[in-house]
Amino acid sequence: MTTTEQLSALTSILSQSGLHSLFQPIISLSERRIVGYEALTRGPSNSPLHSPVSLFAVARQAGRLSELEIACRESACRRFNEQQLPGLLFLNVSPESLLEAAHQPGRTLQLLEDFGIPPSQVVIELTEQTPTDDFQLLQTALHHYRAMGFSIALDDLGAGYSSLRLWSELRPDYVKIDRHFIDGIHQDALKREFVGSILQIAKASRAQVIAEGIELTEELTVLTEMGVDLVQGYLLCRPQEHPPREARALMPRQDSYAVALNEEGNDLSPLLNEQLAVDRDTATATVLEAFRRQANLNSLAVLDEQGHPCGIVHRHSLSDALLKPFATDLFARKPISRLMSDDFLAVELSQSLQQVSRLITSRARQRIEEDFIITLNGGYLGLGRVIDVLKLITELKIQQARYANPLTLLPGNVPIQQCLTRLLQQQRESVICYVDIDSFKPFNDIYGYGRGDEVLLCLAQCLNDRVDPSRDFVGHIGGDDFLLVLSPEDWRKRLNQLLDDFQSQCRRFYRSEHLEAGCFTALNRQGVRQDFPLLSLSIGVVHLHPEACAQLDASQLAEMASQAKHHAKHVQGYSVHVLDSLLMPGQEQTLLAGQR
Repeated sequence: MTTTEQLSALTSILSQSGLHSLFQPIISLSERRIVGYEALTRGPSNSPLHSPVSLFAVARQAGRLSELEIACRESACRRFNEQQLPGLLFLNVSPESLLEAAHQPGRTLQLLEDFGIPPSQVVIELTEQTPTDDFQLLQTALHHYRAMGFSIALDDLGAGYSSLRLWSELRPDYVKIDRHFIDGIHQDALKREFVGSILQIAKASRAQVIAEGIELTEELTVLTEMGVDLVQGYLLCRPQEHPPREARALMPRQDSYAVALNEEGNDLSPLLNEQLAVDRDTATATVLEAFRRQANLNSLAVLDEQGHPCGIVHRHSLSDALLKPFATDLFARKPISRLMSDDFLAVELSQSLQQVSRLITSRARQRIEEDFIITLNGGYLGLGRVIDVLKLITELKIQQARYANPLTLLPGNVPIQQCLTRLLQQQRESVICYVDIDSFKPFNDIYGYGRGDEVLLCLAQCLNDRVDPSRDFVGHIGGDDFLLVLSPEDWRKRLNQLLDDFQSQCRRFYRSEHLEAGCFTALNRQGVRQDFPLLSLSIGVVHLHPEACAQLDASQLAEMASQAKHHAKHVQGYSVHVLDSLLMPGQEQTLLAGQR
């Protein structure tokens, strides 16, 4: 398509209102509700400018970017209003469009007024699509829209040319993490570190983080575990002309596999206080009387007509509101919905203690005396106390520390035994890997135990980098022996990556002459000098099938992994030996063997 034809197609689209507005929900995991929708634009389906990438590229080239963006906003506002969609409307804006001669100040505000949408319901997403050092322009754009009552979001954090500086200088209300850092986060420790850093900065700057582009359940699980609350992506809902209004049907069933492997409790039952709730039309005087009758009552949940939480009333907040002159008389007969807070934390009974702890700590306004709501499939069950979460977390950390390996801080033998027991109870297909370092004792004799400890810490890090925290387990049996429990999908690939990682990382521990020779000389167990190859890994694998779980206990499973490891040790260099739990003894296989 020639440039002339592209410009003609753009002119036709703008003159004939040929744009289509789609909406993708943004969901709060803690509240299990849709907090808003991002408006996305497409050209006519039969047009070469159907793709937004092509459409905006041609408009930018033609100097008509501002005109196109106004047309997009008009289409989005019209469709948003026609459908009476709940929550916030996220509109994409290119700061560079403000520089065009065609830009009309105040046009967005006028559009919203025409369609009856208050500015407080709109979030302007500043999208940095081209290199720019003009921070004054971006400051102007931010103040231009914030002065009108809009909230501000910084889009594609981490993808732009200067997004961290933008965040520092613009202080947006929302930051959206670029899809690159979400893609495969369950398999990439560095991406988890990046997102963790973003969450820390967001907490300090009081910005809300939105993870966009989520396509896999594993990605969502890890993000939830890390404390990310606002999410969007194809996994939850694709952009649609008529998007859903309820989040519950969009939420995938969370796999409790990792919870069962890593934690004692599978739900929040120990935290549940079955406190009665009130409906939103209950008179304030009735709620006030309930607090007077129960001195230890801190909060009351407020429910909608379907029995779903829609608000919460805290004792201290209600008291503050009614301290004003004549406030009690003024509000006594009014419904409690007038004084309730809609900024509350609701968690599903099936969520883990760690997930709830992260959600609590990610909320800048959560007070220790305030309760949170516990639900089952979105319906109200009762309340939980923040102080009880802190107590249980403290007890759990003490127990973990008691049984952790003192060097690597990985779970020791007691948690490993518990993990294997739960694994058999679940009857889930899994891969149990016993990992051992070859030539470790003579290495210690030559290099000393301090350097040996560095090798153990190096292996522990390599193991952590190759496990998926949403579905795997790693423990330290003792000495140079470690245990992994992996999900069955891609375990071969991850073990190969582990072997490569360890071989590469270990090079820094050797003297140059040993590296060049590919071996070192030390006394063997009989006290005779012997050449030993450089450090390598022997891994014994048990492929556990559900059908075999009933015939095994944790000790037998651990013994099978140990036997597989002994078979692998008979092969010099890196080796992986596999025992299949459904095969007879002698039918096992050496999957990988030899020097790498």
